Amino acid sequence: MSEVASAVGLRAEDAELVRELQAGSEHAFDLLIAQYHAPLYSLIARSLQNPTDAADITQEVFIKVFRSIGGFHGDSSLKTWIYRIALHEASNQRRWWTRHRKQEVTIDIDTSSQDEDTETFSLRDSLADQRDSPFECASQAETRARVEEALREVPEAFRSVLILREIEGMQYDEIAEILNLNMGTVKSRLLRGRATLREALLRQQKETMR
Repeated sequence: MSEVASAVGLRAEDAELVRELQAGSEHAFDLLIAQYHAPLYSLIARSLQNPTDAADITQEVFIKVFRSIGGFHGDSSLKTWIYRIALHEASNQRRWWTRHRKQEVTIDIDTSSQDEDTETFSLRDSLADQRDSPFECASQAETRARVEEALREVPEAFRSVLILREIEGMQYDEIAEILNLNMGTVKSRLLRGRATLREALLRQQKETMR
């Protein structure tokens, strides 16, 4: 493992954690959960149509990680590998949701926009939990709810890139590696995701003003 870690630049602490996980250490698995549970839950909840499923999917991701860690050879960072599993599980859940629940709800939302609007929207700022007063608490909770709702209107292909870049703060090369895309596609999907999100927010605003 040390040669592989050196070859791909795997962090020393990650390499040690992987060694312990592959040796079956329960303590190492506890550390892994402590480190990744919150960010994975956030990522998954925002990737799903029904965020109430996020807890179960997050648990499933850790089970997959535990079962598959023996096959991890350091070809990517540990974080990249885990996030790839998380997005794959979220994608599977979305497909299940579409097959089994699409007839239970009516969706009158057009998410096929191809607008090339380059104006950005700060998801990280909008979804941040920084509360200074009861008024700001209520105001920010309302804004966060609107943005979360609008985010679910963004098509899956664009939404994943949008979440990884704007909320998780990942670099383009990391996103490309996780999603197995080239850099140009990542940037294109990010642009389209931002445009679609902005359209959803504007649509919400117009409906509120009616």
